[in-house]
Amino acid sequence: MGRKSTKGKEKKKRRKEENAKLEAALAKVEKANQIADPLELLSPFKKFERNGLQLRIECKKVTNMEKELIDWAFQLTKANMQTLYEDSDWGWKDKDKYTEMTEERAQYLIAFDIPTGKPMAFTHFRFDMELDDEVVYCYEIQLEEECRRKGLGKFLMQILELLAYKTEMTKVMLTTFKNNKVSQDFFKKTMKYEVDEISPEDPLFDDAYHYEILSKPTKPKPKATGPTPLTTTHAQAVTAS
Repeated sequence: MGRKSTKGKEKKKRRKEENAKLEAALAKVEKANQIADPLELLSPFKKFERNGLQLRIECKKVTNMEKELIDWAFQLTKANMQTLYEDSDWGWKDKDKYTEMTEERAQYLIAFDIPTGKPMAFTHFRFDMELDDEVVYCYEIQLEEECRRKGLGKFLMQILELLAYKTEMTKVMLTTFKNNKVSQDFFKKTMKYEVDEISPEDPLFDDAYHYEILSKPTKPKPKATGPTPLTTTHAQAVTAS
């Protein structure tokens, strides 16, 4: 009798390995979502005192946020982003955006002004799966106008990158409009994000898709520095989708 083919065994082995990898990734995401306060992993990053700003940074699950704070985040997003949405194929609907921002797995990094307690900026992020990868997905990063171009946006993104590293996520991902030049420059030039392999593209028409999916791997370990004195200058911050 001739030699039996090993193709079936190899295929079964590969499938088993892929399933094991997926289960491990899902377990990491679930573990990350169980952390009561992810910012406890990065205690030095609970304050931002630079360029005339005195802010404390808090991490909150949306399920533990006051309605007033959620409404502030929504209104800031609407003020900064509605026109960009309306210029795209997506359009803007208050209900859809509010629902997205209040889904159970949503978490927020929020920067509060220390003297007044007023919220000044936030990122909406989630520990989640993107295809087979465990990721931190940044849904929003929005800043009040008086906080922009003072290094705060970069600081908040560095926190997300370090959280991804600490929780063993493979990368940080986000979606940005192609026609949002400020956002494009911030993420690609300042933060060194690149177009992700799953970002949609049409080889015949550059403008077939109005958005891009960007990402940045967590390894090697992202370089970041803790808070510095008020006299230190830093890079710009932007509003982004």
